[in-house]
Order: sequence, then C-alpha cells, then structure tokens
Amino acid sequence: MTELPARRLLLVHAHPDDESINNGATMARYAAEGAHVTLVTCTLGERGEVIPPDLAHLTGAALGQHRLGELREAVRALGVRDARLLGGAGRYSDSGMMGLPDNDDPGCFWQADVDEAAGLLAEAVLDVRPQVLVTYDDNGGYGHPDHVQAHRVAMRAVELAADAGWDVPKVYWNRVPRSVAEEAFVRLREDLPGLPFAKAAGVDDVPGVVPDERITTEIDGTAHAAAKAAAMRAHATQITVAEPYFVLSNDLAQPLFTTEYYELVRGVRPDGRESDLFAGLGEAS
Repeated sequence: MTELPARRLLLVHAHPDDESINNGATMARYAAEGAHVTLVTCTLGERGEVIPPDLAHLTGAALGQHRLGELREAVRALGVRDARLLGGAGRYSDSGMMGLPDNDDPGCFWQADVDEAAGLLAEAVLDVRPQVLVTYDDNGGYGHPDHVQAHRVAMRAVELAADAGWDVPKVYWNRVPRSVAEEAFVRLREDLPGLPFAKAAGVDDVPGVVPDERITTEIDGTAHAAAKAAAMRAHATQITVAEPYFVLSNDLAQPLFTTEYYELVRGVRPDGRESDLFAGLGEAS
C-alpha cells in the first residue's frame, strides 16, 4: 500500500453536496495542511430536487451521473484527492425523503443490509487507517433516511474495522451550536432585503443544531471560506450560493458556516473545546 500522510481523516456522507455544506471548510483546511482526507459518499443523490430550470430534465440515473460530476468538481475545489463511492457508483441509490414510497425501493440505501454496507465501508477504513472519522448523529442530522443509514453504517464500520485490526481513535458527529445558529439567523434576516432570496429558514431547519454544551470541537475554516463556497457552487443542481448565505430547493436562505462544529462521540472528551480534530492523539500512527 502507498504510504499515507501521518494525519488521516475519513468522512462519510449520504449524497453529493452534503460534504461541502457540512464539512467543506474542515476538509479544505486539513487538505491544505497536508492531511490525507478521504470522502466516502453513499449514494449519487438520484432523487434530489433540481434547482436550475435548464437542468430540470435530469432525473434518476441521469441526475445521479450529473451529480457525480458535481461531486468531482467540488472535491477538487476543496483540494481533496481521495473521494470514493460506497461499493462503487450506483451500488446504493438515493432513498428519497422519509415516508415516501421511494424508501421501499429494494436498491435504495435505506433498504441496504447495514452489516453488508458497513463491511464495504470498513474496507475503506482499513485501507486508509484514519485517526478521525466524521459522520452524522443517529437522526442523520435532520431525519433523512440516507443520512440515518449513513450514521448506522459508519458506526458499524468502525466496529468491524476494530475487529479487523484498525481501531479508529476518534469519531465525530456533525453539529451546529444553537447560539451560533441563532446569531447567524439574526444577521441573515437583517441582510435579507439585499439578498436574491425571498425568505429565511429557521434555526431548526439547520441539521445538527444542539445546545452549546454538546459541542466538543470547533474548526476555524475561515481561511478556506472561498474553497467551501466554490465547492457548494459546484453542486449547482442542489445549491444556490450568495455568500455568506445559500439556499437549497426550498428557496429558504440559511447561513454558510465557515467555522464548523463537531461532537466527539468516540475518544476521550476534552475538558474544553478542541480546535483540532486530531487533538490529543500525539504521534499519529
């Protein structure tokens, strides 16, 4: 195996665009610092809602292939060279929103056998041997079935990899502290008259918002704000960006965070907030 850098970070996401929205600044920062950043995306997002009218004809497999191209452009913008699709392109399809008939498609990620999918992810973990793994909480941040399943698969893959010889020292869930979200929405509403968006989302529309005391780690990615914005713009079917805000297909504006927050759920919790995902690891192995 090719020798990898000392610091290795692996992120597990459900669809193309999730990585840029949730962790774009973090990924760009660590890639720029020389860490090996691996992104594993579980589906191609074939059931995503398309924003631009000139791309509205894209559906199903055609949309998935287009979003794969967007993903490749996004990771280039972030400086990430190791982007993988769980089980290969098309192994698991987008499950649609919770409660829809799409959830019953036997080929969708929601219907995947967790141990089978986790075994595929564990192969990537054993290949990269990351000291840090990032994914969603058990609600997937906001209840989307693919996000929930990504959480289940990621956490199970950590167990399987440990059984096979690599015990991931630190696992984080994506978070946003409530105070930060509330302050950002105050600014957004003040700025709204000058934005190309009609309405603002609410704090509880932001995935992963939790009480401040749940936050263990704060990653300052402001130096990489341009990279994150560029990566988000690459996902043109899903995101419209007007820095420092963006909208999804619901046309509700929300903040584009360049400081990103996490909750450490595997590893020794720090006394205060960390400013580095690799904090406390000493010499990387």
